[in-house]
Amino acid sequence: MSHRLCHRRALLLWLASAGVSAQPAWPARPLRIVVPYPAGGPADIASRLLAPELQRSLGQTVAVDNRPGADGNIGTAEVAGASDGHTLLMGSVGTHAINPLLSRRLPYDAVKDFSPVALVATVPLVLVMNPAVAQSLGVRRLADLVHAASAQPGRLHIASSGNGNPTHLAGELFKRLTQTYMLHFPYRSAASAQQDVVAGNMDLMFDTLPAALPQIRAGKLLALAVTSARRSPSLPDLPTVEQAGGPALKGYEASAWIGLFTPSSQPAEQLARLQRDTAAALAGPALRERLTARGMLVQTGGGAELAALIAAETAKWARVVLWSGVKVDR
Repeated sequence: MSHRLCHRRALLLWLASAGVSAQPAWPARPLRIVVPYPAGGPADIASRLLAPELQRSLGQTVAVDNRPGADGNIGTAEVAGASDGHTLLMGSVGTHAINPLLSRRLPYDAVKDFSPVALVATVPLVLVMNPAVAQSLGVRRLADLVHAASAQPGRLHIASSGNGNPTHLAGELFKRLTQTYMLHFPYRSAASAQQDVVAGNMDLMFDTLPAALPQIRAGKLLALAVTSARRSPSLPDLPTVEQAGGPALKGYEASAWIGLFTPSSQPAEQLARLQRDTAAALAGPALRERLTARGMLVQTGGGAELAALIAAETAKWARVVLWSGVKVDR
């Protein structure tokens, strides 16, 4: 081999290695987790607990940015269009399974515009009643509620955090399976709906467990059942809807869930690192304990599991939307 050819090959190898080393390290600056809901909800809580764990592993500040509006559509659309490589989304069953079924003008594609990082937690809902209303109707357990609703169609008023939200559709599924009729009243937020149930202006609602726990423990709400497939460690003596509801409610499950996403433009190696670091954080006992204490069920599913869940949940809630005739113009 000639001296000139050896020199040329050495030069090419040097240029190739220089090109690799010249690539900027990632992350190169602080990251942002966009939460498309107001502060204080499950997605916000989970993001603020996860952010320090990712900050330690990634070596950059991880900030939480609440961008609420249009039932999550505004913040979600912002992340879908982000191209800076440092913007993440804490999405939910609403943003990725329910909203696409309800909106004719959704400003993002829930599948094409995002890459799933990890399923972070499932969030059980809990069926709660105003204690005075429950006492007046002789309701002590779920079967009593079904009996009261069957005996007096339209007598009971059921609140939700808004038309087409998980707290609404959980109730629609419950009514469909029990063949009962209760008047639905959508509110602008879960907090305002819960306040009216506590005050006795509404009779009952399907609330998220993290939000309802303080009121249940204070005796201001009567908990009848959780909507998850298994009991919650936060209320281990409280049965699931399926356990308490008899044959009509066999298979009932209506949990919300939250998951971490990147825009679909995120380079594969960066996405893989986020998936590894998020999985490691969720496997750690400290984060698991903090999330569990707030009524969430920690998950360890990666991107593939989250994608499969989105497909299954979309099919499930499509049937409920069809049954109930829910129409939302977002």
